Amino acid sequence: MAFELGIYHFGELTPDPTTGITPAPGPRLRELVEQARAADEAGLDVFAVGEHHRTDFAVSSPAVVLAAMAENTRRIKLSSAVTVLGSDDPVRVFQQFATVDLLSGGRAEIIAGRGSYIESFPVFGHDLDDYAQLFAEKLDLLLRLREQNPITWQGSLRPSLHDADITPRPERELPVWVAVGGTPASVVRAGRLGLPLSLAIIGGGYRQFAPFVDLYRQAGAEAGHDPAALKVSINSPGFVAAGHQEAIEVSHPYFQAGWMANHHQRGKGVPMPRRAYEAQATPGGAFFLGSAQEVIDKILAQYRLFRHDRMMIQLGFGTLPQKEALKAIELLGSEVAPVVRKEIAALSTSGAEATS
Repeated sequence: MAFELGIYHFGELTPDPTTGITPAPGPRLRELVEQARAADEAGLDVFAVGEHHRTDFAVSSPAVVLAAMAENTRRIKLSSAVTVLGSDDPVRVFQQFATVDLLSGGRAEIIAGRGSYIESFPVFGHDLDDYAQLFAEKLDLLLRLREQNPITWQGSLRPSLHDADITPRPERELPVWVAVGGTPASVVRAGRLGLPLSLAIIGGGYRQFAPFVDLYRQAGAEAGHDPAALKVSINSPGFVAAGHQEAIEVSHPYFQAGWMANHHQRGKGVPMPRRAYEAQATPGGAFFLGSAQEVIDKILAQYRLFRHDRMMIQLGFGTLPQKEALKAIELLGSEVAPVVRKEIAALSTSGAEATS
């Protein structure tokens, strides 16, 4: 798999910091479909949408949104980011994403996670005391659903399946990634299962996450998985513009508003003053924020550290104007992606030669 560059989005419904107007869900969803089409046309590799169950987010059903994107794109991969598997039904998740995969010609993916937002658990009748066990059990079922049909399966928190016919079936093995936020037990589980790892780095210095990637690969190797199959995606916020100051000036007000209004649980917003935002844009910071060259430099620096396979940028947290988002997508596709792919291909070749 060549190095991939993509975008993920949560579809926030954040009041505009200038006008105070909150976007309506319908137009916001249509903006996401337009962004996916633009990313496809720009030559990016992945577009992903997250799942939330609150009035300040537009996407509660990623598969439905991805199906709309499938009909408006040709080649880009379409993924959740994430599917909150612990509060969902793996059978329905599999059916929905198998349907998107068939509609899109084999472009759907699932990024399954426990979820840092927990409002979906009481909504769907789950006890938060079962938070960890729900995810482990349902991930097991989801993976079994990929492997066999009809299926017989038994767990403790979901009704058993007995010779159940689960359809439709995709024409290939549906990709399933595991999303983690830096919990050692989570990265070890992904490694032992041999599943691709989607690592969220949403603040601080990115170098502190290197031990988690090492732990993941170590767990995978100890479980007997081919190292080449242990894929890693790094997922972080960002925004790209013609220059550094423009990137800061355009995106910071919207990012700050979103960080306060939507970050984690309602009533627990996190301040993001400009000096802190700019600190995240420095070479050691987590955000991919600045000019095309700055974003290129940080991706390459992270690649030398992580040797990852995919970079996903959360493009403009908050209600960044659509025209600015589309300009950033074009820059990522025309100026960032070609250079990154060429440089990483060269680094990968030199690394392989050095170890041969």
